[in-house]
Amino acid sequence: MSDIFREVEEDVRRERLQKLWKAYGSYAVVAIALLFAGIAGWQVWERREQQERQKVSDAFIAAQRITNPQSAASAFADMARTAPTGYAQVARLSQAGAMLTSGQRDGAIDLYKQIAKDDSGLIGSVARLRAGWALAETASRTELVELLKPLDQPGNAWRLNAREVLAYADYRAMDTKSALTKYSELAADPESPQGLRSRAQAMAAFLKNGGAVNYGTVPADAALPPSQAGDSAPVAAAK
Repeated sequence: MSDIFREVEEDVRRERLQKLWKAYGSYAVVAIALLFAGIAGWQVWERREQQERQKVSDAFIAAQRITNPQSAASAFADMARTAPTGYAQVARLSQAGAMLTSGQRDGAIDLYKQIAKDDSGLIGSVARLRAGWALAETASRTELVELLKPLDQPGNAWRLNAREVLAYADYRAMDTKSALTKYSELAADPESPQGLRSRAQAMAAFLKNGGAVNYGTVPADAALPPSQAGDSAPVAAAK
């Protein structure tokens, strides 16, 4: 008896499925076709994107291998105009570095500042720090402090690096007391990276031992090589 009921239920299910298929079967076929077409299209797009990324990566590596800094700057500038966002940002950063190496100092600093203005993340922070180093020997303290202010904040990952730039600027400006204070603080800060701490310790020791003292100018005679200085003495005596 149960077998009869089971057969009846199966017949009912088949009849319902047939009605559903007749009513919606064409839609199901279209949906399945669209699904497979979408998967195929996505795979094609993914392969194309991967190929494009590989091309940009190869071009970036090729630009890095250019030994002439002016040519390298041009190559990075071209890449910055056409590459995807991530590579374009790194290309601009590399362009500024190549410009600085080739002697285009003002243009490089302007580009570093523009990158820092456009990006508040990693790339912008690196650009701001590099601009600081490029200006450390010539810029006023006010200009440097203003440039590095976004980095020189509690909790900022680049704070200690920014303070190293300011310490070096004080050293170059012959403000030995301020430079020594900053380098000593960096050397004692447990959060200072090992490389930075080592540099700070060396500079602090250098300044404590009388470094960065201006002793005046070297006399003209003392500036001559020993051979020339020795040759000049008999001539002066003969006169």
